[in-house]
This record gives sequence, C-alpha cells and structure tokens, in this order.
Amino acid sequence: METRQQKSDCKASEQPLVDRSHKVNTEGVGSVIANWVEEEQPRARLSRYGAGQRSTAELLGICLVSGVPGEDAVQLARRLLSEFGGIGFVLSAPLHHLLKVRGVGLAKATQIKAIQELAARDAETDLIQSQKFTDPGAVGAYLRKRMGSLPHEAFACLFLNAKHELLGFEVLFRGSIDRTHVHAREVLKRGLELNAAAVIVSHNHPSGNAEPSQADIALTRSLSDLLDQVEIRLLDHVIVGAGGWVSLHSRGLI
Repeated sequence: METRQQKSDCKASEQPLVDRSHKVNTEGVGSVIANWVEEEQPRARLSRYGAGQRSTAELLGICLVSGVPGEDAVQLARRLLSEFGGIGFVLSAPLHHLLKVRGVGLAKATQIKAIQELAARDAETDLIQSQKFTDPGAVGAYLRKRMGSLPHEAFACLFLNAKHELLGFEVLFRGSIDRTHVHAREVLKRGLELNAAAVIVSHNHPSGNAEPSQADIALTRSLSDLLDQVEIRLLDHVIVGAGGWVSLHSRGLI
C-alpha cells in the first residue's frame, strides 16, 4: 500500500511544470499589436505603403512602441490625441502634463519630447537653408516648435546680418518680461557684440494663448526705437504659445 507521503509525491509529480524563465504577459491578447495579423501591424503597413498613408494615431503608436494593459500602442495614441486635442498639442505638452496621462511613464513621455525636439531642429535647418527670416509664417512655425511648449516664460532673439542671414539664436531671459528697459538694453548690447543689422525677438506665453498684451506691445515699440538709434532693425516680435503664434509685424504693430 502507498503511504500518504507517497500519494502526495505522486500528485505533485503530475502537476505541469511552469517555466519561470519567461515573464508572463499580463496584457489582454487584443491589447498587444504583435498579436495582430502581421500585414495589419502598423510597422508592416508603414513598410509596405509608406508613412504618408498611415494615420496620425498609427505613427504615434509606432513611436510609443507599446501600449498598456487593455490598450495597444495605437489605442493609447488615439487617447493621447483626443485628450490633448491633436498631434501638435501632444508633442508640445510639458513633460509633467504627459506624465499625468494614464499609461504614460517617463520612457513614453521622453520619447514624445524627443520627437518634438527633432521636429524643431528640422524646422530650424529648413529656416536657415531657405533664409526666409522675413517670412512671418516660416519664422513663427519654427519659434512655436522651439519655444511654444516651455513651462516658463522665455525671451529669445534671432540675430541677422545685413543679408538677413542668421548670426545666432539666443535665449536671453527666462521668467517675467515686465522689466522692459532691462530687456531692451540687453538685446541692444548683444546685437552690437554680434554686429547684427537686424533682429527678430520672440517670447512665449506658457498659458498657450499667443495674443499680445499691452506690455508686449510697449516692449516692442521701445525696443524698436532703441535699436533704430544704432541702425539695427527690429524685423518682428513673434509671440508663441502651444496652440499658435502671433507676429506683431503682421499685425502692423512694428
């Protein structure tokens, strides 16, 4: 007769062995893109048909790489686009706002900010090569990508030579711009150091609303008057926010 211990050992030997060398997938089958039919997976579709044929959600999902339990990367991308109101707002969202979104950790948030920075550098290259510094649209688009999502207020200058070629882009101030006279003197000083013939100034509104305030208009006029005295032309003052930009030159305020 079998002893109780022998019966117990026999039952234990009949239990299936669990391979603990692999992590168990806790996501639902439908939430993992790898479980899609291969030709329907975003990467395969992009490879076959090109990026231009893919939806914004698919492209963002590819960049996010993975989703979260119950939600694949494309579904997560759609939720981000819906919550922020579009791809421009997703890319320009401050890091701490992205981190508040369910399923977006530091890895995904920094991936999104890296995409934004690459887009800004591409716009900067295009602007420099095209030399369209007198085109408010080209300058505004670049400055919005460069400064529109900053969580703090910043004041920057594009210093140009007599041919309107770029001498340098510099952020001169961070914080409030209510001390107009200080800003004007510093812009003048840096313009003289670079032997600039023209300058475009810009600052951002962290609120997202790029409409100029009366202080912005007063700053623009005093700065223009001061620079005129040393024959440096103020071409424009571009105010940027996450949602757009405003050219004071286009508004007839310079």
